[in-house]
Order: sequence, then C-alpha cells, then structure tokens
Amino acid sequence: MEHLDLATLDAGLDEIRRAPKDEGHLELIVRRPAVEQRETLSKATLDTEEGLVGDCWLGRGSGSTPDGSANPKAQLTLTNVRAVALVAQTPERRQLAGDQLYVDLDLSAINMPPGTRLAIGSAVVEVSDLPHRGCRKFLDRFGKDALRWVSSEVGLELNLRGVNAMVVVGGVVRKGDAIRKVTG
Repeated sequence: MEHLDLATLDAGLDEIRRAPKDEGHLELIVRRPAVEQRETLSKATLDTEEGLVGDCWLGRGSGSTPDGSANPKAQLTLTNVRAVALVAQTPERRQLAGDQLYVDLDLSAINMPPGTRLAIGSAVVEVSDLPHRGCRKFLDRFGKDALRWVSSEVGLELNLRGVNAMVVVGGVVRKGDAIRKVTG
C-alpha cells in the first residue's frame, strides 16, 4: 500500500479536530498477546496491575525504566481513531498502529493534559505524563511522512500519535462504550 504524503495528511486535520472534547466513544480495542500479534476484541478487562488483561505490555518490559521492567506510565495507549484511520487508509490496517484503545475523542495536549481521568465502561484511566511518540514500526507501517506528521508541532499539540495512560479503576470496556472526562 502506498503511504500518504504530508499534504494529504494535513488535509485531514480539520476532521481530527472535530473529535468530541468531553465525551466520545471507544471504537476499537486491540490486544497484543505477543510482539507483532494483534487481536481485535469486542470487550476487554482493564486491570490496575496488568493494564489490558492478556496484553504483552507487562511481560515485554520497557527501555524507559532503569531495570527494563514495564513502565506503569505506559500501561495503555489511547489513540484518536480519526488520526489512525487517516494514516492507515483502510479499517483493517488501523490496529497496526500498535495501540490498545482507539477512541473518538480529542486527545490534544490542551484537552487531555497529564492527570486527566477518563471513564470507559466500568473502568477509569488516567493520562500519564509520559509522551507517546512514533517509532520505527510506525514509520515502516505508515511511511516517513506519517511519522513526520505525528512528530510535527501540530502533531504533538494534537497528540496525533496518542497518549499513554494508567488504569486507576479496573473494569470492563466494550467496543462502542462512551468515554468521558471525569473529575477526581
């Protein structure tokens, strides 16, 4: 598949900016049982210790921690489904972004600063202060311009690559669930 150029990606910004600010919905749930594996789920359990139950986050570890253990600030990644739909070009390629929760919600830095809590199903997650950035896999799957786009000034302002989050109240989430900002 041919990757989109910067001009085409920029042309999609208005649609991304139209994402709901305070309450949207969960459009896609993806579990990664192992590196390079994806399972699209209709429902999932979010756990304060494991993150998305059955996902490889905990066992995979992280290069961002001194001992290589999983970074609790990156238990989950939430991404704007409108942005991913644009770079992926087809619905079946969206999960290649590698995120777990694909939401129709404004994830911009202004709208979702670190500490923002979101209720999804019976769970609550909190946006962490650990930035979520594009990587080599994102480049390989969606192209050089897509990586430049999510890493640009506007890409960082809108968090086009998504946000890292932590589970603060475990629970069940389902595709189609409302996702909304909560206080406290």
